[in-house]
Amino acid sequence: MAGGSDAAETTSLSCVRCGKPAHLQCPKCMELKLPREGAAFCTQDCFKASWTSHKSVHLKAKLSAPGTGENSSLVSEGWRYCIKKGQARTPKLPHFDWTGTLRPYPISSKLTVPAYIELPDWALDGTPKVEPNSDLQHVVEIKTPDQIERMRETCRIAREVLDAAARMIRPGVTTDEIDRVVHEATITA
Repeated sequence: MAGGSDAAETTSLSCVRCGKPAHLQCPKCMELKLPREGAAFCTQDCFKASWTSHKSVHLKAKLSAPGTGENSSLVSEGWRYCIKKGQARTPKLPHFDWTGTLRPYPISSKLTVPAYIELPDWALDGTPKVEPNSDLQHVVEIKTPDQIERMRETCRIAREVLDAAARMIRPGVTTDEIDRVVHEATITA
């Protein structure tokens, strides 16, 4: 919290939280050059108590500034964000007040599965259709020797794919590169 530079001006302001005469101002609001009326507080405790709701003022100011700041440059670069779990991704920056320089990496293009590989029913939208209504949800299936052998083969392939991924892991290797290796190892197996 920063103190006001002009005592006469700060005494005429009221605390945003409790309405008492304000003597302090939010430093972030000062940095963003926001109106003093919405950034004045009587005590440090009042400021702390209202911080969870007050910080949204900073985000609104950043998002409403046309063509300024990092937000507009990120959107123009083709970044995609997940606003809510299970929904499509959007180029619109979610309402989040970034505190450092770390940002999410742009989402890579989807790797394609060859047509000769049969896709499960959940491959397109992530929602299984057959499994939730299957009798196997309530009954223990006794596997045949052929099914057990196919399970062993599937596990062997999975182990080889995991080993290929593990060989790729080292400093400087991106997750996109590891994804590519895992994808190629999976479809060639």
